[in-house]
Amino acid sequence: METDSLLERIHGFLQSLAAEKGYSAHTLRAYRNDLVELTAFVAGHPEWSREEMHRLTEVRVAQVDALVIRGYLGYLHGRNRKSSIARKLAAIRSFFRYLRKLHLVEENPAEAVRTPKQAKPLPVYLSVDDMFRMLDNVPAEGILGLRDKAILETLYSGGVRVSELASLDMEDLDLHSGLIRVLGKGHKERIVPIGAKAQAAIAAYREALGLQVGQGVPGNGAVFLNKNLGRLTTRSIARVVDKFARACGLAVPVSPHAFRHSFATHLLDAGADLRAVQELLGHRSLSTTQRYTHVSIDRLMETYDKAHPRR
Repeated sequence: METDSLLERIHGFLQSLAAEKGYSAHTLRAYRNDLVELTAFVAGHPEWSREEMHRLTEVRVAQVDALVIRGYLGYLHGRNRKSSIARKLAAIRSFFRYLRKLHLVEENPAEAVRTPKQAKPLPVYLSVDDMFRMLDNVPAEGILGLRDKAILETLYSGGVRVSELASLDMEDLDLHSGLIRVLGKGHKERIVPIGAKAQAAIAAYREALGLQVGQGVPGNGAVFLNKNLGRLTTRSIARVVDKFARACGLAVPVSPHAFRHSFATHLLDAGADLRAVQELLGHRSLSTTQRYTHVSIDRLMETYDKAHPRR
């Protein structure tokens, strides 16, 4: 086992991925690069080139243990993104699982190495001006126009998930009080307030729908319907959002979830209590809601850096 060439075992591993799992040439190339990089690090030539491959042939499988792998990840830190480091570690783990399966090693040294904690991307959100521009540019004409206006107003006004909006039934509405009942993750029910503009938009849509279709509209079924009077799907709602975002020429990609992010960010920017926003969003953990405070703080610091005379 101590005379095993690491490069030869990598070659065998790649062949098994191609034959048994049918991996593409692109994926195999990525695995190869990651594992050869590890070999170069063990050989003491981390900045290797293809002309120096001969220097790597003496590296043995037995030279790679958990300490070496941690050292390799430490070397990568600052040179690679955390997501790239995590991918390389996953390749090493997969390689040593293959060696264990062949009884070429007694244990997988990469299993003892923790994956680097990934930085969560900040939520995509719209500025208040962009949000108002988008909502004000929805032509509330015809049944579909009125419906789309009601969809966008409700998404922003209540900060609801697209799945919650799609599953909304007429019996869940209390437009007189400005409240809707939604069923969130884990089948957890919550009451969400919506503003006057969303209330009026829903009322106008349902009134026009009733006048056009008459008795064909179920009084206690889905709130938002497609042209065949069936429940509108989450995918169809996403298409509605994308349609009007493109029409407004917005610079950021806009999804129904961006409305939810915007809702939370705008409330916190205006001084809303974090716990109250947590309840409105239906988050189980306060730490999930706290992601939106980072957006607000980033914007605050940007303003400070631009405006303070002695920054």
